Amino acid sequence: MNLSEITDGLNDKQNQSVTLDDTQNALILAGAGSGKTRVLTHRIAYLVTQKNRHIDAILAVTFTNKAAKEMRERLEMLLRRPIRSMWVGTFHGLAHRLLRAHPLEANLSTQFQILDQQDQFRIVKRLMKENQIDESKYPVRKIQWFINQQKDEGIRPGDIDAGYNYFVKQSIKVFELYEVHCKANELIDFAELLVRSYELLKNNAELLAHYQNRFEHILVDEFQDTNTIQYKWIKLLSSGKNQIFCVGDDDQSIYGWRGAKIENIQKLESDFHPIQTIRLEQNYRSTGNILGASNALIANNSNRLGKSLWTDSGNGDLIDIYEARTETDEADYVVSAIQKYIDDGASASECAILYRSNAQSRGFEERLIKYNIPYVIYGGLRFFERAEIKDALCYLRLIESTADNVAFERVVNFPTRGIGNATIEKVREFSRDNHTTLFQAAIEISPSLPTRASNALIGFTQLIEQMCDDAKHLELSEKVAHLIKASGLIEHYSNDKTDKAGSKKANLEELIAAAKQYAHDQDSDMSEVVGFISLASLDSSGDTNAPINQNVQLMTIHSAKGLEFPNVFLTGMEEDLFPSRQSKDEPHLMDEERRLCYVGMTRAMKKLSLSFAIKRFLHGQSLYAYPSRFLDEIPSEYTNSVKQKFGATMQNYQEDDIFNQDIEPEGQGRLSIGVTVRHAKFGFGTVLNFEGDGDSARIQIKFKSAGTKWLISSYANLEYV
Repeated sequence: MNLSEITDGLNDKQNQSVTLDDTQNALILAGAGSGKTRVLTHRIAYLVTQKNRHIDAILAVTFTNKAAKEMRERLEMLLRRPIRSMWVGTFHGLAHRLLRAHPLEANLSTQFQILDQQDQFRIVKRLMKENQIDESKYPVRKIQWFINQQKDEGIRPGDIDAGYNYFVKQSIKVFELYEVHCKANELIDFAELLVRSYELLKNNAELLAHYQNRFEHILVDEFQDTNTIQYKWIKLLSSGKNQIFCVGDDDQSIYGWRGAKIENIQKLESDFHPIQTIRLEQNYRSTGNILGASNALIANNSNRLGKSLWTDSGNGDLIDIYEARTETDEADYVVSAIQKYIDDGASASECAILYRSNAQSRGFEERLIKYNIPYVIYGGLRFFERAEIKDALCYLRLIESTADNVAFERVVNFPTRGIGNATIEKVREFSRDNHTTLFQAAIEISPSLPTRASNALIGFTQLIEQMCDDAKHLELSEKVAHLIKASGLIEHYSNDKTDKAGSKKANLEELIAAAKQYAHDQDSDMSEVVGFISLASLDSSGDTNAPINQNVQLMTIHSAKGLEFPNVFLTGMEEDLFPSRQSKDEPHLMDEERRLCYVGMTRAMKKLSLSFAIKRFLHGQSLYAYPSRFLDEIPSEYTNSVKQKFGATMQNYQEDDIFNQDIEPEGQGRLSIGVTVRHAKFGFGTVLNFEGDGDSARIQIKFKSAGTKWLISSYANLEYV
């Protein structure tokens, strides 16, 4: 492959990044829509074809399975050959691969299973119940979050100093019980994958040296989203002999609430010195006005590494800003604008409605239904998280290993076969007392149970044993098809009257297709079944569902990261909602809220609308609100104030006392109590009162940052938003 084939079509900064000397560490600050995936894949192609690096000497880390798959596909097209042996994947996927290759060194069984979030919750809940820990005082979700948070920091129960905090003491107790349970049942949760693989390398100098020498080049995508243990993992693998190539954007660091540390990308320069920083600032997604507004917004953040996005595709439309009187008015505006967009010949799938909180979606859904516009809530259950899929996979896990207690508990009485909770508890007790698996306990305890329970339990264990025998010589997809039928799952879901669309049955059929398409790595230490099960478990750990064609997309701004749409509506731009109330007195949280707004704005390709409501019914109460400070940080040269023009919604306003006045005196145009205005010096504010009329009118305005002021109309030069 010629160098020109790799660099063709790259801009100057992309070309500089791709062809950087192979002995140089690099931080590529890649702005939104700047082509970072292309830079990563072409950099790998450059190393392989121009620097003669073997594909096995490269470690490429992504943050989602979708990104990993896309990178593999692009690389195979570029290199014109398969790259199955290359280590490319998510942090969790690569940690899993490492543990499967060295289970004994990691103090693991070769049969260990990955525990997803739902099953982890169930185990924590049962451990708390068995140990009389009151859920009302110590919520299971909080305890689960505590455990995962400690692991994300690389901390074990014995390393935590609870001091006088009784909640932390109880959390440590559950953490310890949970670790004992996982060890006894050969279970690894998502957070444990990383901390265990880190400990494996840290505590085994020979193994660490092997991987440090093997991976001459380490490339990491979305570096701003790394947490503590992920940063330690990368730093440990970096010996000083190999090279680090990190791609990220500190302006898009929006996952602090789940452990991501923006400091990681900020301290790369000191930890991996010397390192060259290259800024990808040319944007291929958005118009000039969208980028200008986004640049101005994010410039208000502190401690940025700094960059300014630009495009050569023109300024495009101004950003619409709409002041709604209520959330109902806001929904009417958004959906009416979408309807007009569709009427003009565009597709509904080009439109996205973004919001800070899921609680905001209801009003938009109601209006979309009213106007008969198809929509979908993006970011729902992933395929492998669906109940029917987990049921089928647990049967597959159980016929692969009857020692899988988590799988046993899920399917022992599903579909229903007359095995009640009392019987299952007796099986658990026998298992604990005799240090055996639940399956073996079920076999041994069956004769001592009442006839009905005994027959039901014997029927289940014999069913599993028969399925094991039947599946021995079947291909993977045939095994899946067989167990779905033999277990009674397909019959159960075919008769499920709540599943009128037949989607659950269709999903089971799709699982068979997925098994057929699964390409097992023949060099792997895992069996084909374990490989497929592991793929399913890891696939449910990060990605969200793909957008659906011909539907308006509704989603939180967090879910929108990595996506783009021609027409974006960023809604709920109000103080205490966006930015959230929790961020008000915490500068670092306010910075993250602003980064979140920046991410939302830069999803838009051609058209962007920002909206806020003066009054919003949310979380069971009606509240008056001020426009978000983020609106005030966008220069007016990039915006267009949309006039209220939806007469059909005016009846809603009459319900609000604040608007039940004769509030438009002669000569005052839009001046009215409750209206939002913008002042050149004081920014956004809300009209509380006014006296007189015309140019001599005195107007009382409450500004967000400047407080309440009386201004003379003729001197104020107010802009009515």
